Amino acid sequence: MYSQHFGLTQDPFSIAPDPRYLFMSERHREALAHLLYGVSGTGGTAGGTGGGFVLLTGDIGTGKTTVCRCFLEQIPAGCHVAYIFNPKLTVAELLQTICEEFHIALAPSASNTPTVKDYIDALNAFLLQSHAAGQSSVLIIDEAQNLAPDVLEQLRLLTNLETNERKLLQIVLIGQPELRAMLERPDLEQLAQRVIARFHLEALTDAESTQYIRHRLAVAGHTGALPFEKKSLQRIHRLAQGVPRRINLLCGRALLGAWANGLERVDNWVVDKAAAEVFGHEGARPPALRPTTYALGGVLIVLVLAAWWLAWNPPQPTPLAMLAASRVPQTAASAAPRLAASAAQRPLVPALPALEELDGLLEHMPADIKLAWRALAPAWDIDVGDADPCLVGPAQPLQCYRSSKLTLPLLRQLGRPVVLALEPGNGAPVYALLVGLDEQSATLRIGKELHRVRLVALARLWRGDFATYWRAPAGYSADLADGSSGPAVDELARRLSRLDGAPLPSSSTPQTLDAALRERVRAFQRSQGIAPDGRPGPMTFMQIDSATGTTGPRLQTEPR
Repeated sequence: MYSQHFGLTQDPFSIAPDPRYLFMSERHREALAHLLYGVSGTGGTAGGTGGGFVLLTGDIGTGKTTVCRCFLEQIPAGCHVAYIFNPKLTVAELLQTICEEFHIALAPSASNTPTVKDYIDALNAFLLQSHAAGQSSVLIIDEAQNLAPDVLEQLRLLTNLETNERKLLQIVLIGQPELRAMLERPDLEQLAQRVIARFHLEALTDAESTQYIRHRLAVAGHTGALPFEKKSLQRIHRLAQGVPRRINLLCGRALLGAWANGLERVDNWVVDKAAAEVFGHEGARPPALRPTTYALGGVLIVLVLAAWWLAWNPPQPTPLAMLAASRVPQTAASAAPRLAASAAQRPLVPALPALEELDGLLEHMPADIKLAWRALAPAWDIDVGDADPCLVGPAQPLQCYRSSKLTLPLLRQLGRPVVLALEPGNGAPVYALLVGLDEQSATLRIGKELHRVRLVALARLWRGDFATYWRAPAGYSADLADGSSGPAVDELARRLSRLDGAPLPSSSTPQTLDAALRERVRAFQRSQGIAPDGRPGPMTFMQIDSATGTTGPRLQTEPR
């Protein structure tokens, strides 16, 4: 709502982990250096540590995920990475998840249910094979303060997997300060002694908080002086305690308050009011109301009444609606019917169903991927009928894309409905249409029904094979080589400039896929966790779509 008022093109203080807004303070760089030092021996680097635990802790919202994202970008090629984001698991579930993340297939067992020994044997064989091939393996566990003591002990035992020269598995634990307290317990002393590098991420300093705010505003399109008074910046740092997430919440609400009061800059009064609303009892005491606030309250009441009346009585405006239009500012009056109409037209999202067992749904999933493609097509507003779903015709600039190399973090980042190939074990894959994903569950559409299953159960049968539609830019071809030019390269340069916050290239100047543009492609690929080969293929363009918020179907990512 306040974007146009402050000359912004987008919300600068969203708490979503948008890579465009990445800000690395000196503390973040130091934390990253500790992580890189801890794993410097995983690939056989001379002088590296090799094995043991690396520990990164920090309060909620201090940027641990930011550091982890940068860490993943800098892990060298030939290093296998397993990332666990939900560690509330039993020992058996943890080992199963580790094997799934490393794409380790278990040997046939005499019993139907694999044992802990089966998982450890398979993991040890994989690590030895990787070591013999000159490769290394890193296990990253986020939210590690949620690990149970017996699971921590099992992790310690995994660091015993070794050759005569080195440990085979590096483990990185990322968590809140409680994790440090856990490792001080006497029963975990053996694990604590195996921590080879640790760093506690502190909040931003006063100066860094201002740099952080300035950086996010610049990425969002702001130019000129900051829309915050100097004293209000100091107050934001104090109230947010230098925590980036709290700064985002407070600044976003403060800009909204300044806009509502017709102010060009945020002052201390607005900051205190925003803090009371965002942080509750933790924030400042709500200040006395300004005289303009009473008038604003009356305007808002009239707006609500007008929007309600227009939504239910659109054909004939009533005196009440006309009265509202005459009393509110022109921009607000014109916005009221649009808000009412958009609210009335917004489709209702049904509540997610209760968790179900995945095994009971497999027989209802198609064994023909063309049927799964046809189920995906309506999400893109296309009707393929009985034709080949990957030949949608020139009228639809969509192409089919399929790969066997997707990981769960990349699937989350991609954020669009996809077809997953599941392998139940009988040799014949079946196909599931994934439409929702949260921290612990996945939502599948089978026919016209939604079914919610445990993420661990889904990961047990999914090996990374997925398929989706993607909208190729005009003039795209799969053989974009050095020196290529044309509409697709022009679009690539423009969209990367938006992400980088760089000036947009002139529409009259053709762009070339030269060394500089390829390097920008590599930088973007690293930020997204995909192979940094500098080639703008379908996955790169799809990740650009996701990062720039391009219109298209999206995964439901939060339980409703």
